[in-house]
Amino acid sequence: MNQAVGFIGAAIFALALLHTVFAHRVDALGTRYPRHAGLFHLLGEVEVVFAVWALILAIAMTALIGPAPTIAYLESRQFVEPLFVFAIMVIAASRPILDGVSGLVFALARLLPVRRETAVVWLSLTAIPLLGSFITEPAAMTLAAMILRDRLFTTDVGARWKYLALGVLFVNISIGGTLTAYAAPPVLMVAAAWGWDSWFMLTQFGWKAAIAVMINATALSWLIGPRLSTARRETSAGAADRVPFAVTLIHLGFLCLVVATAHHPAVFLSLLLFFLGFVHAYRRYQSPLILKESLLVTVFLGGLVVLGGLQQWWLQPLVASMNSLGLYAGALGLTAVMDNAAITYLGSLIVGIEDPAKYMLVAGAVAGGGLTVIANAPNPAGVAIVRAGFDNGAVRLGQLLLAALPPTAVATGAFLAL
Repeated sequence: MNQAVGFIGAAIFALALLHTVFAHRVDALGTRYPRHAGLFHLLGEVEVVFAVWALILAIAMTALIGPAPTIAYLESRQFVEPLFVFAIMVIAASRPILDGVSGLVFALARLLPVRRETAVVWLSLTAIPLLGSFITEPAAMTLAAMILRDRLFTTDVGARWKYLALGVLFVNISIGGTLTAYAAPPVLMVAAAWGWDSWFMLTQFGWKAAIAVMINATALSWLIGPRLSTARRETSAGAADRVPFAVTLIHLGFLCLVVATAHHPAVFLSLLLFFLGFVHAYRRYQSPLILKESLLVTVFLGGLVVLGGLQQWWLQPLVASMNSLGLYAGALGLTAVMDNAAITYLGSLIVGIEDPAKYMLVAGAVAGGGLTVIANAPNPAGVAIVRAGFDNGAVRLGQLLLAALPPTAVATGAFLAL
């Protein structure tokens, strides 16, 4: 790919970032120009932004180098992760799995010596993010966001507390997936190249991440607990509506098989099709699947894959030029504007990188995974699920960044001081 394409790719990526920041203002233009309200609403969807600019990039590349090289570039990109996130979101948010996880959370909440509402929030921000190390981060994000949506994000606790809760959710999911070597995308990108297995991740990262997850969730629960509504109570479903254990078990089986085949899209997409057929056959025990939200997240990640592929020319030399501590700060900062998996992937290409630098790179990438919507692959999934609880259905990226700084600082302290 020639130098001009690289510069154009970087410029379009910068414009996409600006569009993301001001997406809510684009959406607001629909009230000023009602004839085109639908178009402005589409362009104001954060999940659509990167796909739109990826299309613009493809058009620009076609004009500059021709259709054949452009198609060759697009076909060289790996879209396995966006497709996997789509499959895992649809299955993880199905009613049998959500009811099963929710029931377990509610049962554990009764055992804790705090108000039940506070206990549910605490467990959703600790147990589920750590569970993400085994069922993958996108699945954990989907489950946690679904449980918290009606119990926190769509209540009247106040906007600043919702943003703080979203920041804690994003950070805890990002660091909570580091107990194993396969669940967090930024870890997955380097595990094979550097010979990191799950025991290494648990002993070098996982226990530190668990401590940070507990601190973040406990602090938020203490602050927000008195503001949580006591009006909502979980009620047992009637016998006719209760999901049979066998149905829940089959859904869990589909979830585990998709996780196990995460690197083989032909397999997990086939499993998804069979899953959709099973859901249709047992509609009585189902609720509407989150197909729209999952598709939007997939479009977002797909656009990021296309745009991110042309950033290596400036990003890799920048990463390679830093010392260990600077590498941590640089990885954390770059993660705010670039998916953290891309940061660690580029780091894995650096020849002769020392072990302390490897640690700092990955630690900074996962610690910064909650700073923005694009910082970690599961974040768009969380936004798609909880966005109805924010003004005009839009999450302001500046407010999210500020809210995510405290839990990010806790994660930084755990990774650097412990």
